[in-house]
Amino acid sequence: MRSVVVLGSTGSIGENALAVAEALPEAVRIVGLATCGKAALVVEQAKRFGARVVAVADAAAAREAERLAAPHGIEVWAGAEGVEALAALPEADTVICALVGLAGLRPTLAAIDAGYDVALATKEVLVSAGELVMRRCAEKGVNLLPLDSEHSALFQCLQGQGAEVACVRRNRAGEQCGAAAERVRRLVLTASGGPFALRPEVDFTLVKPEQALAHPRWKMGRKVTVDSATMMNKGLELLEARWLFDIPVDKISVVVHPESIVHSLVTFVDGSTLAQLSVPDMRVPIQYAMTWPERMPSTVPALDLAQQGSLTFYEPDERRFPCLGLIREAARHGGTMPAVLNAADEVAVEAFLDGVIAFDSIWHAVERVMAAHKVRPCDSFATVFEVDAWARQLARELCAG
Repeated sequence: MRSVVVLGSTGSIGENALAVAEALPEAVRIVGLATCGKAALVVEQAKRFGARVVAVADAAAAREAERLAAPHGIEVWAGAEGVEALAALPEADTVICALVGLAGLRPTLAAIDAGYDVALATKEVLVSAGELVMRRCAEKGVNLLPLDSEHSALFQCLQGQGAEVACVRRNRAGEQCGAAAERVRRLVLTASGGPFALRPEVDFTLVKPEQALAHPRWKMGRKVTVDSATMMNKGLELLEARWLFDIPVDKISVVVHPESIVHSLVTFVDGSTLAQLSVPDMRVPIQYAMTWPERMPSTVPALDLAQQGSLTFYEPDERRFPCLGLIREAARHGGTMPAVLNAADEVAVEAFLDGVIAFDSIWHAVERVMAAHKVRPCDSFATVFEVDAWARQLARELCAG
């Protein structure tokens, strides 16, 4: 039985995690839930799963949650401090982090410091502070389990192959995993391509927010959906994979796979390639993270390859999607540059959704912020937050024109 705190329980990842927990009552117990501002929903979730504590980051929403929760004996912890405290809830042993953006960093650190396994969906945590987070995981002997379908696929393919899975610091017996990353020739992340990868006729200067938000496969939050449309999301996943699996960026590639059946692949030095396939349903990777190292029955239908019929793959067009190149540039610079890229992207996407800038201005703004940044060593979490704030301010000024 795992005792789980879900940070971001009212988003799509969080709701899928709760669906998994509901289907596996003998294996998963929900003990805490956190949201940014959906007070009524998080209280209903707490009542449904018997969680005694919820955290609400927004102050006004927290007051509303207190009013709704009081008759049911549910505690409400307010603000970012409340979310961070919930991540270290004493009765927990696993924390799912599905918060948006760098807001997930402090709660992730709190869970690691408490010695809890972290199932991570918030890729910005590793993009901005991967070196520091992975070092903290190693110091505390904590497992960092991937929730994204692509990283879960890589995680599953690497296990049992004599290749180090850096995010797993110990198994259930407390033994160290084997180290042989040199056996991996390449990691391949698959990308759905969002709404535009297979539509070369689309003029990016004319794309409207509703078009960018029309993802053909996944139901996700607005920011990550726009990132999928620019392919920045796949680039961020590339940086995330670099830290999760301790593989250099030049050994990680991207292929567009519109059917989203093959979730990622690992090619080993002997030429063999392993892939993880399943129907496109986020409950599959979420359940694996919540029950690892076990596999348990699921209500998700199994893949029927005969019915699927065919699978297609394409090279991404980096001239149309320059965000992939920006990611590799940030990785080459290292240090604080990935944190700057991530912060600038968050601001630029928000400006696009607000109608302030054009779709193609997203990557232009990111590029200009990166060009203005003098890279520093990523030597502390204070440095990460400092450059994050600097990049956001400059990005806002650039987007405002």
